[in-house]
Amino acid sequence: MTLQIFSQVAITCQDAIATEKFYTKHFGFKRARVAKLPDGDQIVFIKMGDSAFYFEIFQAKEEAPIAPAVNDGYQFPSVRHLAFKVDDVDAKLAEMGDDAKITLGPLNFDDYIPGWRTVWLADPDGRIIEISQGFTDEENPPRLEDGQESRSRQTPLTKPNLR
Repeated sequence: MTLQIFSQVAITCQDAIATEKFYTKHFGFKRARVAKLPDGDQIVFIKMGDSAFYFEIFQAKEEAPIAPAVNDGYQFPSVRHLAFKVDDVDAKLAEMGDDAKITLGPLNFDDYIPGWRTVWLADPDGRIIEISQGFTDEENPPRLEDGQESRSRQTPLTKPNLR
């Protein structure tokens, strides 16, 4: 059997309604389904525009056991951040107004990819979101070879151009 498509990310939220409103208002999601569970809880599925990508939203039942992420996300093994592409980072930030809780940036990454500009912000639950413009695929990226050394053993990248 083959993989058809990346489908969804399930997120647990302190305030599921606030999170749904945030992604609906700023990133083009719309409610696609509400599944009522036998215990009285529900799962809300929001879909990004006409794509096949969903957030599956759960209401939290416990407090977070660790502090919210900062900057561009956790530095330990985890999901570091979610990312969205826009045409213009500054215009998107202006459109979001006070809802844009910036945690890092905006930063230019022209040293790596000409025109790549990114900002990180926190959603209503403190999850880090990257908003970027100008990212493009590499025409011929180096292949992953068997036995290739892991990143932890290689020289770290230099700091980005902080213009």
